[in-house]
Amino acid sequence: MPATLFTLAEGIRACTACPLHKSRTLAVPGDGPANAKLFFVGEAPGNEEDRQGKPFVGRSGKFLDQLLQKAGIKRSDVFITGAVKCHPAKNRTPSASELNTCRHLWLENQIFLIQPALVVILGTAALRSLLQKEKLQPLHGKIIEKNGQKYFITYHPAAGMRFPKIRKMMEDDFGKLKKTLEKL
Repeated sequence: MPATLFTLAEGIRACTACPLHKSRTLAVPGDGPANAKLFFVGEAPGNEEDRQGKPFVGRSGKFLDQLLQKAGIKRSDVFITGAVKCHPAKNRTPSASELNTCRHLWLENQIFLIQPALVVILGTAALRSLLQKEKLQPLHGKIIEKNGQKYFITYHPAAGMRFPKIRKMMEDDFGKLKKTLEKL
Protein backbone atom coordinates (compact mmCIF):
# COMPACT_ATOMS: atom_id res chain seq x y z
CA MET A 1 0.00 0.00 0.00
CA PRO A 2 1.53 3.36 -1.03
CA ALA A 3 2.10 5.65 1.92
CA THR A 4 0.94 8.93 0.36
CA LEU A 5 -1.20 10.40 -2.41
CA PHE A 6 2.04 11.62 -3.99
CA THR A 7 3.51 8.13 -4.31
CA LEU A 8 0.17 6.87 -5.61
CA ALA A 9 0.11 9.66 -8.23
CA GLU A 10 3.64 8.74 -9.31
CA GLY A 11 2.52 5.13 -9.73
CA ILE A 12 -0.50 6.21 -11.78
CA ARG A 13 1.69 8.31 -14.09
CA ALA A 14 3.92 5.29 -14.77
CA CYS A 15 1.12 2.69 -14.99
CA THR A 16 0.97 0.30 -17.95
CA ALA A 17 -1.42 -2.24 -16.36
CA CYS A 18 -4.10 -1.89 -19.07
CA PRO A 19 -4.20 -0.82 -22.72
CA LEU A 20 -5.39 2.73 -21.86
CA HIS A 21 -1.81 3.85 -21.21
CA LYS A 22 -1.17 3.58 -24.97
CA SER A 23 -3.70 6.30 -25.81
CA ARG A 24 -2.86 8.81 -23.10
CA THR A 25 -0.72 11.93 -23.26
CA LEU A 26 -0.72 12.39 -19.48
CA ALA A 27 -2.26 10.18 -16.82
CA VAL A 28 -4.67 12.05 -14.56
CA PRO A 29 -4.23 10.86 -10.94
CA GLY A 30 -6.70 13.34 -9.46
CA ASP A 31 -6.56 16.61 -7.61
CA GLY A 32 -7.46 17.85 -4.16
CA PRO A 33 -6.48 17.81 -0.50
CA ALA A 34 -5.48 14.63 1.31
CA ASN A 35 -8.06 15.37 4.03
CA ALA A 36 -11.03 16.02 1.70
CA LYS A 37 -14.45 15.20 3.14
CA LEU A 38 -15.84 14.87 -0.39
CA PHE A 39 -14.28 12.62 -3.04
CA PHE A 40 -15.71 12.95 -6.58
CA VAL A 41 -15.29 10.15 -9.12
CA GLY A 42 -16.10 10.72 -12.79
CA GLU A 43 -15.59 8.43 -15.78
CA ALA A 44 -12.25 9.06 -17.48
CA PRO A 45 -10.06 11.96 -18.58
CA GLY A 46 -11.25 13.69 -21.75
CA ASN A 47 -9.08 15.42 -24.34
CA GLU A 48 -8.40 18.52 -22.24
CA GLU A 49 -7.70 16.51 -19.08
CA ASP A 50 -5.33 14.28 -21.05
CA ARG A 51 -3.49 17.37 -22.32
CA GLN A 52 -3.19 19.06 -18.89
CA GLY A 53 -2.97 16.02 -16.60
CA LYS A 54 -5.72 17.44 -14.35
CA PRO A 55 -9.29 16.19 -13.76
CA PHE A 56 -12.42 17.99 -14.92
CA VAL A 57 -10.76 20.97 -16.62
CA GLY A 58 -12.75 20.78 -19.88
CA ARG A 59 -16.40 21.64 -20.53
CA SER A 60 -17.71 19.04 -18.08
CA GLY A 61 -15.40 20.47 -15.43
CA LYS A 62 -16.77 23.96 -15.92
CA PHE A 63 -20.30 22.63 -15.46
CA LEU A 64 -19.20 20.69 -12.36
CA ASP A 65 -17.69 23.91 -11.00
CA GLN A 66 -21.08 25.64 -11.44
CA LEU A 67 -22.85 22.82 -9.58
CA LEU A 68 -20.29 22.95 -6.76
CA GLN A 69 -20.62 26.72 -6.49
CA LYS A 70 -24.44 26.53 -6.31
CA ALA A 71 -24.10 23.94 -3.53
CA GLY A 72 -21.65 26.17 -1.63
CA ILE A 73 -18.80 23.69 -2.06
CA LYS A 74 -15.30 24.94 -2.83
CA ARG A 75 -13.55 22.89 -5.48
CA SER A 76 -10.30 23.36 -3.57
CA ASP A 77 -11.87 21.46 -0.63
CA VAL A 78 -12.74 18.30 -2.58
CA PHE A 79 -10.72 15.54 -4.21
CA ILE A 80 -11.67 14.87 -7.84
CA THR A 81 -10.57 11.93 -9.97
CA GLY A 82 -11.80 9.47 -12.58
CA ALA A 83 -12.78 5.82 -12.44
CA VAL A 84 -9.87 5.33 -14.85
CA LYS A 85 -6.82 7.58 -14.94
CA CYS A 86 -6.00 7.51 -18.69
CA HIS A 87 -7.88 8.95 -21.65
CA PRO A 88 -9.64 6.26 -23.70
CA ALA A 89 -9.06 6.78 -27.44
CA LYS A 90 -11.98 8.47 -29.22
CA ASN A 91 -13.57 9.22 -25.81
CA ARG A 92 -15.04 5.73 -25.61
CA THR A 93 -16.43 4.38 -22.35
CA PRO A 94 -13.83 2.41 -20.36
CA SER A 95 -14.28 -1.36 -20.48
CA ALA A 96 -15.14 -3.45 -17.42
CA SER A 97 -11.59 -4.76 -17.38
CA GLU A 98 -10.11 -1.24 -17.48
CA LEU A 99 -12.47 -0.06 -14.72
CA ASN A 100 -11.57 -3.08 -12.54
CA THR A 101 -7.83 -2.69 -13.08
CA CYS A 102 -7.85 1.00 -12.18
CA ARG A 103 -10.18 0.46 -9.22
CA HIS A 104 -8.00 -2.24 -7.67
CA LEU A 105 -4.65 -0.57 -8.34
CA TRP A 106 -5.50 3.09 -7.79
CA LEU A 107 -9.03 4.23 -6.96
CA GLU A 108 -9.59 2.05 -3.87
CA ASN A 109 -6.16 3.09 -2.56
CA GLN A 110 -6.94 6.78 -3.09
CA ILE A 111 -10.21 6.41 -1.17
CA PHE A 112 -8.40 4.46 1.57
CA LEU A 113 -5.73 7.16 1.95
CA ILE A 114 -8.14 10.11 1.94
CA GLN A 115 -10.89 8.49 4.06
CA PRO A 116 -13.61 10.84 2.77
CA ALA A 117 -16.91 11.20 4.59
CA LEU A 118 -18.66 10.82 1.24
CA VAL A 119 -17.69 9.57 -2.24
CA VAL A 120 -19.73 11.30 -4.96
CA ILE A 121 -20.27 9.06 -7.97
CA LEU A 122 -20.62 11.03 -11.21
CA GLY A 123 -22.20 8.82 -13.86
CA THR A 124 -22.59 5.20 -14.86
CA ALA A 125 -18.91 4.29 -15.37
CA ALA A 126 -18.06 5.36 -11.80
CA LEU A 127 -21.19 3.56 -10.55
CA ARG A 128 -20.10 0.34 -12.30
CA SER A 129 -16.58 0.69 -10.95
CA LEU A 130 -17.36 1.41 -7.32
CA LEU A 131 -20.72 -0.27 -6.67
CA GLN A 132 -20.95 -2.78 -9.54
CA LYS A 133 -24.38 -1.42 -10.45
CA GLU A 134 -25.62 -0.68 -13.98
CA LYS A 135 -28.69 1.54 -13.57
CA LEU A 136 -28.02 5.06 -12.34
CA GLN A 137 -31.51 6.55 -12.77
CA PRO A 138 -33.21 4.87 -9.78
CA LEU A 139 -30.19 5.62 -7.54
CA HIS A 140 -29.44 9.28 -8.32
CA GLY A 141 -29.70 11.62 -5.36
CA LYS A 142 -29.39 8.71 -2.92
CA ILE A 143 -26.70 7.58 -0.50
CA ILE A 144 -25.60 3.95 -0.53
CA GLU A 145 -23.26 2.50 2.08
CA LYS A 146 -20.86 -0.29 1.12
CA ASN A 147 -18.08 -1.68 3.32
CA GLY A 148 -18.37 1.27 5.70
CA GLN A 149 -18.02 3.91 2.94
CA LYS A 150 -20.90 6.19 1.99
CA TYR A 151 -21.54 6.94 -1.70
CA PHE A 152 -23.75 9.70 -3.12
CA ILE A 153 -24.90 9.03 -6.67
CA THR A 154 -25.63 11.51 -9.45
CA TYR A 155 -25.24 11.88 -13.19
CA HIS A 156 -22.05 12.79 -15.01
CA PRO A 157 -21.75 16.52 -15.81
CA ALA A 158 -21.45 15.70 -19.55
CA ALA A 159 -24.99 14.25 -19.44
CA GLY A 160 -26.24 17.29 -17.53
CA MET A 161 -24.83 19.58 -20.22
CA ARG A 162 -26.50 17.62 -23.04
CA PHE A 163 -29.93 16.97 -21.57
CA PRO A 164 -31.97 19.69 -19.78
CA LYS A 165 -33.95 17.06 -17.80
CA ILE A 166 -30.72 15.54 -16.42
CA ARG A 167 -29.32 19.02 -15.75
CA LYS A 168 -32.35 19.73 -13.53
CA MET A 169 -31.95 16.37 -11.74
CA MET A 170 -28.25 17.13 -11.15
CA GLU A 171 -29.07 20.55 -9.73
CA ASP A 172 -31.58 18.90 -7.38
CA ASP A 173 -29.03 16.21 -6.47
CA PHE A 174 -26.42 18.86 -5.63
CA GLY A 175 -29.03 20.55 -3.42
CA LYS A 176 -29.42 17.22 -1.58
CA LEU A 177 -25.63 16.92 -1.43
CA LYS A 178 -25.42 20.34 0.23
CA LYS A 179 -27.98 19.28 2.88
CA THR A 180 -26.14 15.98 3.41
CA LEU A 181 -22.87 17.84 3.99
CA GLU A 182 -24.46 19.94 6.71
CA LYS A 183 -25.12 16.71 8.63
CA LEU A 184 -21.61 15.23 8.20
